[in-house]
This record gives sequence, C-alpha cells and structure tokens, in this order.
Amino acid sequence: MNHSATSKDSIALVTGANKGIGKEIARQLAAAGLTVYVGSRDAARGERAASEIGGGARPLLLDVTDDDSVAAAARLVGSLDVLVNNAGIMVDDRRPDEADAASFRRTFETNLFAVLTVTNAFLPALRRSPAPRIVNVSSGTGSLTLSTDPAQGFAVAGGAGAAYRSSKTALNALTLFYAQTLAEAGFKVNALAPGLRRTELNDRAAGSDGDPAEAAAGAVRLALLPDDGPTGGFFSWDGTPMPW
Repeated sequence: MNHSATSKDSIALVTGANKGIGKEIARQLAAAGLTVYVGSRDAARGERAASEIGGGARPLLLDVTDDDSVAAAARLVGSLDVLVNNAGIMVDDRRPDEADAASFRRTFETNLFAVLTVTNAFLPALRRSPAPRIVNVSSGTGSLTLSTDPAQGFAVAGGAGAAYRSSKTALNALTLFYAQTLAEAGFKVNALAPGLRRTELNDRAAGSDGDPAEAAAGAVRLALLPDDGPTGGFFSWDGTPMPW
C-alpha cells in the first residue's frame, strides 16, 4: 500500500500558524481534509486563526522557544502524521561585522533550536503514523551555493542578514540529519525554500507581491508525500531541488 498523509483521519501540526505562510499552510491542509493544529504562542490569535480557517483546524497554544510550552502541547497531541516547522524570525538584516552574538542567539533560538525541541517532543506521536512527514520551512537565502554564485545576483546582497541566513543554513543541515536518522522508520523529512512572500518577516517581504498561498502549496506537497517521495532534500516552493 502506498501510504500518503492525505487520508481523512490524518493529523497535522503547523507552528507559527496564526499568520503568514504558516496560516496558509494550515488552511490548505485543512482544505485537504486533515485535522490541523494551528500552533500559536498567543492563545487569542491562534483561536482566531483556527476559526477563520474552519474545517478541521484547532488552536494549539505553542511557544516554540519555551520548553514547558512545547512539552504541554505535545501532551495534548497523541498522534500526528505531519509536522510543519514554520515558525521563524528575522531579528535584523545586519552583516556579521555589525551584528552581535545576542541577535544571533535570538535568531537561532527560534529558527534552529526550537525546531530541534519541537520535533523531538512530537516524535513519539509521529512514530505512531503509517506515513510520518516533517517539513522545515527554510529559505533560499540559506543556500551557500546560491550565496556564492555571482550570476544569481542574490536579492540579499553580500553578507547582509547574516544571523537569519546562517540559521537557515544550519536548519538545512538539521533537516538532512533528521532524514538520515528517521529513514528506517519511514519518515520523509525535507526543507522548503518558500521564496519572497508578502509576510511580516521584514520590510522587504511586507512590500513584496509574493503570494503566501503559492509558498504554502510547496509545503503541503512535501507534507503529503507518497511513500516513494524524497527525503533529506531542499526544495523550492515549485518543487524543484534547491542547492545546499
């Protein structure tokens, strides 16, 4: 049987899902018939987002940077088929010679360490699934290959956004290591480059015309991969492989 996480009794969790790309991922998963936990560190915002999404959306109080909050959320979710680690922040756009360790720590706390904490907390629930899927929302700006290619004319020039970009490079590495670790258990673990989207990540994103729904569709594709789908990969929102 070629399992897919699209069955009607499948359960998903999306972190940072009360707005932006995360909310759109939750909306599309709910539209596909899944029960979707809308992770939000603010209870009221999470409840509002879940009611706006409707269908199988349920609010879940979850501050990914708070170990107690993560543990409490994990106790409420007995079984899980899909985990989308979407919560992420961009503290500033500084180059490394202007940055300080505090801004790097804060960035890595959410973009890397929290992914480790959340994933490990929900692994017991995911292991009960016949087709467990993990999607880590990364960034094309975390690609070292693209960052060193002068032909790319990369949108974020030079070493700007050093904390954010290096946190996503590290997230890509963690994604690969989880994929290798969990392969025998049938997990598919992949990273997504959503592209520049109209979100509150930073001023540039807020002023862009990139549709969050388009990026979300890429995440949903990875969330609902069949058994013969890829694992340990880094993919653009349109499904094409991204260089590391």
